[in-house]
Amino acid sequence: MAIKMAKTRDGLEYRPSIKGVQSRSLLPSKLARTMTLTILIITLIYFLLPIFWLVISSTKTHSELIGSGALGTLWFSGSLADLPDAIARTYGNLMGAKVSNGMYWRWVANSLLYSTAAGVIGTVVSVMAGYALAKFKFPGMNVSLGVVMAGLLMPAALLAIPMYVVFNNLGVSHSIWAIIIPCAVSPFGMFLGRVYAHSSVPTELIEAARIDGAGEARIFFTMVLRLLAPAMVTIFLFIFVNTWNNFLLPLVMFGSNNDTTGLRPVTLGLYTIIKQRVPAPDEGAVMMGALLGVLPLIVLFLALQKYWQSGLAAGSVKG
Repeated sequence: MAIKMAKTRDGLEYRPSIKGVQSRSLLPSKLARTMTLTILIITLIYFLLPIFWLVISSTKTHSELIGSGALGTLWFSGSLADLPDAIARTYGNLMGAKVSNGMYWRWVANSLLYSTAAGVIGTVVSVMAGYALAKFKFPGMNVSLGVVMAGLLMPAALLAIPMYVVFNNLGVSHSIWAIIIPCAVSPFGMFLGRVYAHSSVPTELIEAARIDGAGEARIFFTMVLRLLAPAMVTIFLFIFVNTWNNFLLPLVMFGSNNDTTGLRPVTLGLYTIIKQRVPAPDEGAVMMGALLGVLPLIVLFLALQKYWQSGLAAGSVKG
């Protein structure tokens, strides 16, 4: 379609917009579209290939994984008709006495308990702290905000040993609280809660509620929490995933003591399977355990995708 050029009052030519037709100046070039599509395909393969490799490896035995080589682990060695039997065999090995001794689903339940408890507690604490930093003026507010920002730069691994010393002196190092309490503290959650409260909670609404006689607790739990719902979902997901994937903290708190077998999360449980090596680690069973262990995270992200994306978008708003 031939598009006629138009001129401004200053004599500058431009290509006018036509209803239903996008201006050519707004369309990316063919080279740009090709490069973008290529990069997206490479990125998709980069993220999906490990999952595909995990699915295939979970159907193989120790000898099949060792003997097939690096490229041989990328496809199923038998026919598709043998796939259900291979999955059942690997799952049986995972639950067997030589691998997890039937404790695998106990470890998954422990991870679910730790992650959910830490996520709920950490989310409420984070939005309460963020709301206070955003809407209240009090002595030491800037210092408190600086401590929160410094916490974003502090590696979690650096705090594992000091936290063990503290919890061991309190006598709770071999309990569920040794995992839940540290994981419930989220400097990122506090920062995101502050940014979202600053941009999404109108000060006029709070003042109107105070004039009507509402207390601060009632304002927060009946009004503010509803406005902070997208941020709360995002904070909950970050804390949940970080707690689920946490390996160093449970290793330091629980160690290899057999008395803590029933308290181990799935990450530490899979590590103990590899560490036993009796007579050799069953890599296929470990892969099956890792695959089953990541499925709850995938389901959770897909179910809450709409909410955590909007929460992250709120974090990009300048407070």
